[in-house]
Amino acid sequence: MVGVPLSVRQFRQRSRGSSPSTEGVQLVDVHKRYGALQVLAGVSLDVRPGEVVVVIGPSGCGKTTLLRCIAGLEPIEKGDIFVFGDRVSQAWKLKGEVGYVFQQFNLFPHMTAIENVMLPLRLVRKMSRKAARDLALETLDGVGLKDKAASKPNKLSGGQQQRVAIARSLAMRPKVMLFDEVTSALDRELVGEVLLAMKRLAEQGMTMVVVTHELSFAEQVANRMIFMDQARIVEQGTPAQVLHHPQNPRTQRFLGQIELLELAQPGSPELKSSGSDES
Repeated sequence: MVGVPLSVRQFRQRSRGSSPSTEGVQLVDVHKRYGALQVLAGVSLDVRPGEVVVVIGPSGCGKTTLLRCIAGLEPIEKGDIFVFGDRVSQAWKLKGEVGYVFQQFNLFPHMTAIENVMLPLRLVRKMSRKAARDLALETLDGVGLKDKAASKPNKLSGGQQQRVAIARSLAMRPKVMLFDEVTSALDRELVGEVLLAMKRLAEQGMTMVVVTHELSFAEQVANRMIFMDQARIVEQGTPAQVLHHPQNPRTQRFLGQIELLELAQPGSPELKSSGSDES
């Protein structure tokens, strides 16, 4: 049953006996501290290949740390993390297999969009300039920004900059994509274009773990939703189960607060069409 987490024993049995090509992402009894602060307390999670898992929860519950540990950006004190059968230790060992899109765009301001996408291809993949340029242009086209390839970040809207950041990760041909509140720094009218790019990526079968408060997006795109609180996964299931029939009182309170905020600021991003890019 989707809503019931696997036991640690089941995780360890699967990690020993499964083929790396079909593993997806596995976290087994993961613990993480920042000094005296416990930010992950025995988190176990199994993300199947091609699955889109959305993580929600209050600030400080461990959502971002969860993503950073999967990406190898943060060491863990206890437990195991596997990405398609390979144990995660340090980010550089993943060689681009995990794509990470942050809240901030983190683009180099002196480089054009295509140069920003090419940079990791040249440095990490050691691709020739022509091969990197061809792949970068193809990837920018995939997020609807081929015509902006020669533009520097200060000539792009926030939504366009975030799509360049997505293209930069996608060009590395990752096995899994991690998205950490990628629309939080955008004006509301720019959110839809970024979510549409993510929706198209999900439709293409990319394995994705997404931290977001865009619940309408989650309901349309996610296979599974996870609610975290106080460093633990306290509830999970399909988006319909978690959003409309939450079982945990803490989940119920959190969603009630989100509903009040949405009533105060009505309107959700439109995902049916890409709309027009800003000039």
